Amino acid sequence: LVMIFFFVMPVMMGGFGNWLIPLLLGGPDMHFPRLNNFSFWVLPWALDLAVLSVFTEGGSGTGWTLYPPLSTYLYMGKSVDLTIFSLHLAGIGSIFGSINFIVTVRALKLTDLHLLSMFPISMLVTGHLLVVASPVLPGG
Repeated sequence: LVMIFFFVMPVMMGGFGNWLIPLLLGGPDMHFPRLNNFSFWVLPWALDLAVLSVFTEGGSGTGWTLYPPLSTYLYMGKSVDLTIFSLHLAGIGSIFGSINFIVTVRALKLTDLHLLSMFPISMLVTGHLLVVASPVLPGG
């Protein structure tokens, strides 16, 4: 969970995407730099809440996958609420970053899609998938 939401998605989408998308499409920067900055700075807050949930009332107790049903009485408490809220914050950052990628690729793309490399197209598809899937993931 931590590895996906707080390392893989920020590094692949945020790091490589912010570096390569303007470079490959010939633009100066991402289309919405403030939205891009917000999507970056919301992740440390989400990670802080996830770490804080481990130290609250005996830990979140749900494992690293959050697989057990969180509605049972065994998993109630502030720690599970903090964990779910941290996932919501990470999802908000991913959604805003994905919106920025979608708008940047659509605004800076060439007239023909077959002239684009695969990376901007894959970031466009991944951005659409994250906008659709990220709100559902923390809700279970």
